[in-house]
Amino acid sequence: MEIIKLRETDEFIKLGQALKASGLAESGVEAKEIIQDGLVTVNGEIETRRGRKLYAGDIALFDGQEIKIEK
Repeated sequence: MEIIKLRETDEFIKLGQALKASGLAESGVEAKEIIQDGLVTVNGEIETRRGRKLYAGDIALFDGQEIKIEK
């Protein structure tokens, strides 16, 4: 499980940014394609919006890898 800690000034991180920050996508373009292809779930539901805001406690899943968002 990859844990992404939000900066104190941030309330959320966008899904595409989280995929890049966790190393599951090499670029924004790759993250966009992964998400648009319906390969990512957020809190158990398929998410196709790259701009989906992830808040502390959210869990994204791609290719068997979990990304947990923490404050």
